[in-house]
Amino acid sequence: MNTVLQKAVGQAQSLSREERIALLSWDNDAELFAAAYAVKMAQTGPRVSLRGLVELGNYCAKDCLYCGIRKSNRELERYLIEADEALRMARWCYERGYGSVVLQSGEIESPAHTAYVERIIRGIREFAGDSFGITLCLGEQEEDVYSRWLEAGAHRYLLRIETSNPRLYAAIHPPGHSFQRRLECLQSLKRLGYQTGSGVMCGLPGQSLEDLADDIGFFADMDLDMIGMGPWLPHPDAPLSKGMKLSAEQNAAQLRLGLKMIAVTRLFLHDVNIAATTALQALDGRGREQGLQAGANVLMPNVTDVQYRKNYQLYENKPCLDENSEKCRNCLSQRVLSIGEQVSWGERGDPLHFHKRIVDSKAN
Repeated sequence: MNTVLQKAVGQAQSLSREERIALLSWDNDAELFAAAYAVKMAQTGPRVSLRGLVELGNYCAKDCLYCGIRKSNRELERYLIEADEALRMARWCYERGYGSVVLQSGEIESPAHTAYVERIIRGIREFAGDSFGITLCLGEQEEDVYSRWLEAGAHRYLLRIETSNPRLYAAIHPPGHSFQRRLECLQSLKRLGYQTGSGVMCGLPGQSLEDLADDIGFFADMDLDMIGMGPWLPHPDAPLSKGMKLSAEQNAAQLRLGLKMIAVTRLFLHDVNIAATTALQALDGRGREQGLQAGANVLMPNVTDVQYRKNYQLYENKPCLDENSEKCRNCLSQRVLSIGEQVSWGERGDPLHFHKRIVDSKAN
């Protein structure tokens, strides 16, 4: 495996499907993570980009079988933050040195929601200018909606595929949820010029290491700029995991798999942005730090007002539900420093891959 690692460190996309599977099943985590970390250091150095996460609302038109805010969950108190409130939260990020904000909500397709998001984007641009990053995570939309939000001032979009296996995708979604439309939306985002991201859940029921190796290949085939992925965690009100509780051993296995996916993705793609997601911290108090040490370079701390957080839980035991944004900022900064890295305060942290992709397209 040392020869495989050396090849992966030396050249992006040099791993075969079989080699990706072998690395995901390899039992030497320390060497795997060290190799992935070496690639990250070569690409970005010991620098972590922050994206303050604003969870705009938990209304959703989708009914995904794994999700706590699916439209059929009757146990949930629904909310939508007023645009002025969202702007206040985004301004807080900007004034405290966060380089970017993420606007996330359940998936809604309506003229009113489109206008609501556009108002928030334009409001952010008015006080922050172009030096402040705006990422959207708002699900499937028509291309003209994506175009409208891009024109308003957004420039990144994260649309997770959740799995690149169409058969598994169908198993975790009810009828009417189209894998093909998900792909078409990702293609629209790239065509329009967004910095485009996707990601998957790791450890889904019925998922294999072959599936996960193919997911990493999918990221490359789609020429993505950003990857946001994490372990699958059950939610008590989601049909996929109704009544299910993971044991301590299962939690540890999910965490390990999530970290290995970060590492192998970094070894394969080299110059993309990879997030250490909150799901890692749900499994271990230092899960996000472990994600950074396995090759991630982005953190997305929650800056939503505490009163809303309990109603935006995609999975059970989401951390930091009662931790205010100022406390979270200070804690996160210390956590990053504790592993010998530093936060890139005031920087957008655009993915290197996006710039290379744009340069290459102009050259051709």
